[in-house]
Amino acid sequence: MISKLSAHVAPRQQHQGDNGQIIPWPGQPYPLGANYDGEGTNFALFSENAEAVELCLFDPDDPREETGRFRLREQTDMVWHGYLPGIKPGQRYGYRVYGEWAPEKGLLFNPNMLLLDPYAKAVDGVIEWSPAMFGYEVGAPEEDRYLHRNDADSAPYANKAVVISTDYDWEGDLLPQTPMHRTIIYEAHVKGLTINQPDLPEKLRGTYAGLGHPVMIDYLKELGITAVELMPIHHFVHDQHLIDKGLRNYWGYNSLAFFAPHSEYSSADSRGGQVREFKDMVKALHR
Repeated sequence: MISKLSAHVAPRQQHQGDNGQIIPWPGQPYPLGANYDGEGTNFALFSENAEAVELCLFDPDDPREETGRFRLREQTDMVWHGYLPGIKPGQRYGYRVYGEWAPEKGLLFNPNMLLLDPYAKAVDGVIEWSPAMFGYEVGAPEEDRYLHRNDADSAPYANKAVVISTDYDWEGDLLPQTPMHRTIIYEAHVKGLTINQPDLPEKLRGTYAGLGHPVMIDYLKELGITAVELMPIHHFVHDQHLIDKGLRNYWGYNSLAFFAPHSEYSSADSRGGQVREFKDMVKALHR
């Protein structure tokens, strides 16, 4: 297919096959995940048993709209990889992985399921619960439901990984290195600690920026705190049974992306802004 992406990639950078499809450059197998180098992004995904991997890109304004698929043709040590020039921070993406459907072997490959990059550094949006989000057909007999493959497309309902830039000025930040005999640790929930703090700007309550604000730092120092231990802040899921009851997963113990800060704790744009905000919080607390 010819993707909308072709309008955003400089012609001299495009590598096209005979049918006009943009073909990713070979790229590198390491590091895993999506890594932006200033001119484009390298994508690398591990799968021992996959037979093919497609990188899927999504519209910057409409995360439901898939704008292009690109076959990652290179494989090194079970890592599928490719490089796309012109792909910049803020780009939403996911994977469709092809392979054998053999539940009796533990193989459940299904390219209709959009997969989140396990090495995503940022995640955009929340899951919209739909029958399409399940790998099996909802309503199939419970005793063998995992044998009934669901061929509905999950992409419109799934949240997406986001390409980010890792450029950041730490301004010489160093670990405090407080001796253990002087250490007092405050275990904290990002939202719970700051959401009702009246001296914080309302927009920053319940966020990383709120926790790193001078108001909160003065409060912690007044208590004699020397270190903050945060309860789950990696991107997590709000379970369907909670959503159906009008509730949320407050504590965060249902992780979806271990390398991505939870976007709902950010006052910034969730298309990568949460990463910079998290780093700002860390730098402020260390300072």
